[in-house]
Amino acid sequence: MADEEFELDEEEELSLLETLDHVLDRGLVIAGEVTIAVADVDLVYLGLNLLLGSVETVDRVLGERERRVELLSRRAKPSGG
Repeated sequence: MADEEFELDEEEELSLLETLDHVLDRGLVIAGEVTIAVADVDLVYLGLNLLLGSVETVDRVLGERERRVELLSRRAKPSGG
């Protein structure tokens, strides 16, 4: 499937449903970190990694990732002989 550009004309409005459909179809990753400190002493660290997408999109992306990892691991192994 070729990557399609998501473009809007200036006059065109994007509804919440269209936005949600696009996010679920393409997937969205949000990553962040928060550290709470008092007097330069870190008390709490919060790391966030969030993946938002439809089940079909996530399965496809993770399947592609697994195939790439498998291919790279095969290339990295020395050929026996």
